[in-house]
Amino acid sequence: MDFNEKLLEIILNNIDEGIHVVDNQGNTIIYNKAMEQIEGFRADEVVGKNLIDLFPNLNESTSTLLTSLKTQQSIVERYQTYLNKKGFNITTVNTTVPVIVDGNILGAIEISKNFTKIKELYDRILELRNNKDNFNEKKEFSDIIGGSAEFLKTIELAKKASKTNSTVLIIGETGTGKEVIARCIHYSSSRSDKPFVAVNCAALPESLLEGILFGTVKGSFTGAINRPGLFEQADGGTLLLDEINSMPVNLQAKLLRVLQEGYIRRVGDVKDIPIDVRIIATTNEDPYTAILEGKLRKDLYYRLSVVNIKIPPLRERKEDIPIFVNEFIKKYNAELIKEVWEVADEVYDGFMSYDWPGNVRELKNYIEGAMNMVTGHILRMEHFAPNVQEILFKRFNTSLHDIKYNFEIPLDEYLDNIERNIIQAAMEKSNYNVTKAAKMLQIKRQTLQHKLNKYGINK
Repeated sequence: MDFNEKLLEIILNNIDEGIHVVDNQGNTIIYNKAMEQIEGFRADEVVGKNLIDLFPNLNESTSTLLTSLKTQQSIVERYQTYLNKKGFNITTVNTTVPVIVDGNILGAIEISKNFTKIKELYDRILELRNNKDNFNEKKEFSDIIGGSAEFLKTIELAKKASKTNSTVLIIGETGTGKEVIARCIHYSSSRSDKPFVAVNCAALPESLLEGILFGTVKGSFTGAINRPGLFEQADGGTLLLDEINSMPVNLQAKLLRVLQEGYIRRVGDVKDIPIDVRIIATTNEDPYTAILEGKLRKDLYYRLSVVNIKIPPLRERKEDIPIFVNEFIKKYNAELIKEVWEVADEVYDGFMSYDWPGNVRELKNYIEGAMNMVTGHILRMEHFAPNVQEILFKRFNTSLHDIKYNFEIPLDEYLDNIERNIIQAAMEKSNYNVTKAAKMLQIKRQTLQHKLNKYGINK
């Protein structure tokens, strides 16, 4: 085995996606470890065998590989459900590309992502919504915490929106409480006795999300059954489309048609179904930026933002932090059977100095973790996890006298090491999102990209 062959073997067997390659007769020539886990076969059971022999329930119209061989066309992110060797239903999203050289079809490559667990979860959620009327947690505006002037303006606007049937776009960073406000709008509206249904548009690939939103009919694709989608489930009520900026653009066009025409069509069906659903959408980034970057259709934005509600981030309303802290301590005193009465000054100093990129959700998580460690009546710095202490407190307790400088290292190299560590920490905290990390570091995205290349920092 030469270097290139060994390199290809390592790559194929160390990626998360399943890879299945067939020749122009449908016989398998490559089958990697990820595909073994998805389909339940061993590679030695598959290589050299024909697809039809391996999966008797597949044919040229239901197998993406065979379809690509026949049509000599690529198939991008096709949703497919079928039985694996062990008789279990598996759900994959496949991209299949024909291999054509000098006009001759030599074979096809399929890249499969396993969405079986995600589909099972959503199927379970759909069943719960069908069988349990009180599945959704009701929220009222009186439940919302916060007293800053800008936030109170946001709540007043949301209250006015609850008196109409217009579409609403809620803009706010992750963790600011967009879904809470959406629920308040619904449960304060004339639709409050009808369903409130929420779906995260960032959690699913296009083909799977389309079936969940609009429903499916039996035979529309392999494994499809007759099932209503979330639009039908929310009929008469409200459908929350969370992170609409992450919805694939092709699906945004279909959503726009629904908003304009007032009916949906299940995947694979020819019948239109009228629906009466109020749409509330959210975005965790500036919509104009999303439009410029091609993530959000401009026409859909204008259709959604009849009422436009912006939630200020926690760093812009730090006067609300003590209110949140008191509420969360009260909550976890009850849940964890604690008796915390006050918060140490150094904890509040850290809270008020921090920028809270994760907003209220981040604050809540930190307090919950610390409350598990408290044994007395005061919440102190040492009750927080070491990594949280590093984030919230240590950067304010370092003086020049604490810095141990090794004079054998050139100053430029020493400063580069410090910068590298800071950038690495920002990238890890932002889950390697360059835009978010640049915002945390308060530098331009292009500057951060240059420094990432300079220091060789990557995920």
